[in-house]
This record gives sequence, C-alpha cells and structure tokens, in this order.
Amino acid sequence: MKVRIGIGAGPSRHDPAAATLELVDGCEARGIDSVWFPDRIAAPAVEPLVAMGWAVGRTSSLKVGSGVIVLPGRNPAVVAAQLASLAALAPKRILPVFGLRPATAAERTAYPVPGPRAEVFEEALTVVRRLLTEESVTFHGAFFTLDDAVVEPRPQRPLDLWLGGLVPAALRRVGRLADGWLASFVTPAEAGAARATIAAAADEAGREVEEDHYGTNLLVLPPGTSDEDKERARASSAHRRPDLDTPDLVADGWDDARERVRRFVDEGITKFVVRPAVAPASWPGFLDEFAEHLVPLES
Repeated sequence: MKVRIGIGAGPSRHDPAAATLELVDGCEARGIDSVWFPDRIAAPAVEPLVAMGWAVGRTSSLKVGSGVIVLPGRNPAVVAAQLASLAALAPKRILPVFGLRPATAAERTAYPVPGPRAEVFEEALTVVRRLLTEESVTFHGAFFTLDDAVVEPRPQRPLDLWLGGLVPAALRRVGRLADGWLASFVTPAEAGAARATIAAAADEAGREVEEDHYGTNLLVLPPGTSDEDKERARASSAHRRPDLDTPDLVADGWDDARERVRRFVDEGITKFVVRPAVAPASWPGFLDEFAEHLVPLES
C-alpha cells in the first residue's frame, strides 16, 4: 500500500491569503505530495474550492484536497460543476473530501438544509457522483430535482469522493457510498476498527473501498512550541473528543509524529494530512522540518 503524507492548512500568524501563498509555493518547491484546505466560515481561512483552484493554477504537480467540504447546505450540482472544472484543468490532482456538518457550532447556521441532515447529505452525494460520471442526469429525489442536467467538461477519470466521520452510521455511509475515508481526532486503534467497519459495509453493499483509501489528519506541535500553546492545543483536541478518558491526539514534535504515523500504518491507515496544532513560526520552517522528518516515511 502506498503511504502518502500531505500538509493541511492550519492556523496562521498573519493574513490567511499570504499564508496560503507561502504554503502552496513551499509545498510545490519541496515536492510535497498534497496540500489540503479546510472549510471554515467562522475562522480566518481561504474558501476551500477557491483555494484548490488557485493552487493548481499556480503549480504543476501538487495535489490539492479539501478537508472537509460541508456538503449539506451547498447546491450539489454547483459543487459537481466546480469539481469537474478543476479536474479537467488539473487531471489527477483534485482530492475532494466531504463532511456532514461543520466542525464548530458557530458555523452550523451557515449551512441550512431542507430536511434531515444525514438524508440530505446522502442524496447530495449521489447527485454529485452521478453528475461527475454520467452524460446526462435526471434525478427526482426527496430534496433535489434534476432534469437532463449536464456537467461539462467531465473528468476523464472519475474522481474519488472521500468522506469524513467516525460514528458508526458515518462509517457505514463511507462503505455504502464513498471511495475513501479521512478521519480527524482519532487514535490508531479507533482508525483500525473504523477501517474494518467501512470494509464490512462496502462488502455488504457489493462495493469495495480500495486498500489504500483510508486516511487521517494528524496534528503536530512543532518543536519550540510554548507550554501555554501546547496546553491550548491539547484542550482544543480534548474538547473535540470529550468521550475519550485521556485524549492524546496531538503529536508533540516530529519524533512523536513519526511514531504515530507508524502506528496508524500498522492499523491500515496510509494517507495522512499533517496540520500544525498551533500557528507555526513560519511556514517555510515548518515545511522544511516536515520534509526532513515525515516525507521519508512515504512508500
């Protein structure tokens, strides 16, 4: 299985547009596999689909992904058209990941839906996939209606559509409907168990999720992070996973990050999006250390 490790945009010490420029150019210059953009309305961040288009237009080999795009609340036909255009302009470099709901409560009112969120999500995902793979789509669902809808240019190679999520229903959804899974705030043991749940659901649905289509985000505290910033990052992580008795979801330095990658790989997780848990002192310095310590783990 191929191990691939990319970089996720994270908190920045300055203007997010300037940070995005620094991050994208730095990843391309160092031959880093991929860069990933979050979908954040209530925090300083460049909109992910805009960032993806800008990044592939500026680079020649860097893959770009979303981590993750909230699909319910967006028009799935528009999302499909955006992804198709990106994939046509940058073949094999577009990596979309979708999620059910925003990460924070402050953002949830920004994505109103016309029905139960999970049902809207599944129907929207079906619409996106059909528009990306069929010449013409007529679809009359509970929430979306299309008559002879066409998305052109369609990608020559179908896009893999990945999903996030950790609860059992979300994992079974990945097996039934998606091509891969990108986790957040999980332990290696949880990721391995989730992988088994997804594979079983795919088998039950007569589908297959490829062996190397299981991934996770990994938060890293760069060397030199202050004790105060470490506590703040760990508290934020614990807030996201209050169900864990002793949440330990943030790697403290690069040696710890390497060990965590190895533990995830032992559980069958081979795709990684590494994010700084606190704003790095500089993106070039963070990327240099990432390239030195983590890129050699790719295979």
